[in-house]
Amino acid sequence: MGLTVLSVSYPLAQVSPGTAGGAEQVLATLDESLVGAGHRSVVLAAAGSRCFGLLIPGPAVPGVLDQQTQERVRHSYRKTLQKALARFAVDVVHLHGLDFLDYLPPPGVPVVVTMHLPPNWYPEDAFRLKRPETYLVCVSQSQARECPPHARIEQVIENGVSLERFHPEKKKGKYALAMGRICPEKGIHLALDAASAAGLPLFLAGTAFGYRSHQSYFEDAIRPRLRDGHRFLGAIGGVRKQKLLAGARCLVVASQVAETSSLAAMEALACGTPVVTFRVGALCELIDDGRTGFLVDTATDLPDAIRVSQKLGSAACRREAELRFSSEIMQAKYIDLYRKAAAKAVHSDNLQLCEATC
Repeated sequence: MGLTVLSVSYPLAQVSPGTAGGAEQVLATLDESLVGAGHRSVVLAAAGSRCFGLLIPGPAVPGVLDQQTQERVRHSYRKTLQKALARFAVDVVHLHGLDFLDYLPPPGVPVVVTMHLPPNWYPEDAFRLKRPETYLVCVSQSQARECPPHARIEQVIENGVSLERFHPEKKKGKYALAMGRICPEKGIHLALDAASAAGLPLFLAGTAFGYRSHQSYFEDAIRPRLRDGHRFLGAIGGVRKQKLLAGARCLVVASQVAETSSLAAMEALACGTPVVTFRVGALCELIDDGRTGFLVDTATDLPDAIRVSQKLGSAACRREAELRFSSEIMQAKYIDLYRKAAAKAVHSDNLQLCEATC
C-alpha cells in the first residue's frame, strides 16, 4: 500500500538539486525516490524550491537572516505545516531542520526526525522528546556516539548519493575543489591557503547564506584569498557539478567541526576524485586513508596531501562509492522506517478504538 509522506525542510534554505545544504539534498533525493516508488510525496519547503512531489511553499528565504526575520519565518512555517496536516491524510511526517522543535506537530501523526548536524548544535530538549511515535535518526555512527546517553536514537541511516548522476572522466584537470555552504565552520579559508601552498588553484562552489556571520566570513576571509588562480563559482548543480568534481585532482574538506556526513565527499568519490580532509567526525568513516583520499591532523598537513592526491586511483574511489554510498540503500532504509512508523500508528489507533467501543 502506498504511503503519504510529508517532508519538512529547514525553513531558511531552498530544496533543489543544486542546493548547497546536505539536509536539503537528502530531502530532495528521498522526495524523488518516494514518487518513483509510487508513494505520495508532499514537501513543505521555502518558496522557489523544486521537487518531484507536491510542493507546499513556505515563505521565501529572506536576503538578510537576522533573528527577528528567522522567528517570523518559523512562525509562518508552523501555521503552514498545521494547514498541510489538516488538508492531507499523512502517514508520516519527516522533519529535517535544525529548528524542528519550533514546528514539531502535536501527537497524532508519526514523526521521523533526521539529525543532520552535530548533536551539540541542537537544544537539549531535542533529545528529551516526550512526544509519542517520534523517531530520531542519525546519519553516521560517529554522530550517534556524540549524542547524549539518554537520547533515544531509533536508527543510524547513512546518507547516500545518486550514483548514476556521477561518474569519472578520462582526464583530470589542474585544480583542487571545495564545495558546500560558505561559513566559518567549513574552514574554506584553510582550503584556499593549502591549495596556494600546494601550487594548485582551488575552485570554490557553494553559497554564502544571508546570515551576518556567513556574509562577513565571505568578505573578510574568502574574497581576499581569491588569487593564485583560485575562483569562486557560486552554486552549481547538474552536469556542471559532475564535470567539476570529476575533473578535480582532489576535493578538499577543511571543516572546523566534526562533520556528521559529507555528501560532497561521496559525490567526489563517485566521480573518481579523492578527498583530502581532517581526521575528525564522519570523514574518518567515509575516507580510506591512502586509498580514496588522505586524512590529516593539522592544516599544515593539507598542502602535501593535496600534492600527492593525484597518485591515488580513480577506480578505487568509484568502487568505494558503489559499495557504500548509493542513495538506493538510504532510500530503502527510510521507506522501511516510514512503513514501520505508519503501521505502529495504525495499530495504536485500532487499540484505542477497541478500548473505546468494547
